[in-house]
Amino acid sequence: MSGFIRPEVAAHLRRWREPLISGVVLCLGLWLALSPGPFVAGLGWAIALAGGLMLFVSFRRVRFNRAGDGPGYVKLDEGEVTYMGPYYGGSVALADLTSLALRRREDQKTFWLLAHEEGLLVVPVNAAGTDVLFDAFTTLEGLSMPAVLRALDGRHVGSITLWRRGDLPRPVQLTRPTNPPI
Repeated sequence: MSGFIRPEVAAHLRRWREPLISGVVLCLGLWLALSPGPFVAGLGWAIALAGGLMLFVSFRRVRFNRAGDGPGYVKLDEGEVTYMGPYYGGSVALADLTSLALRRREDQKTFWLLAHEEGLLVVPVNAAGTDVLFDAFTTLEGLSMPAVLRALDGRHVGSITLWRRGDLPRPVQLTRPTNPPI
């Protein structure tokens, strides 16, 4: 049965599984909401609301997830982000982060820059397992996820500081390094 679905289609369905399931929950809720009886209709509206909220969050997750053929692997364990790459790696606790930035090179390779007191953890956005960073980044107080998604979708060259510890939410800044180390 493993050869029933082409690998490309299976990968596409795996990427979109959360929005698909959320859409099914939303449709089930709407179907129940339109059925007779106040109890069943009320339950249907509650399920439809839950499905709609799940659909909203799942679309954000799909936009955030750039996992692909990038080097290395990202793991999140008890608030600590670990990146294991072919040439470098490291880990940082989310509580120790001082800033979060996104850097895009001229060849459009993009990296997360997780700064902390001891240094900088550089993680390619398309490394395996980067989908766990969505949940990790939502715990950073004051980080705007819509701003993160806009930065990911953009085509800028240089670094964008998305979050800094202790700062109030502020506009996203674009800096263009003259000689980027990455």
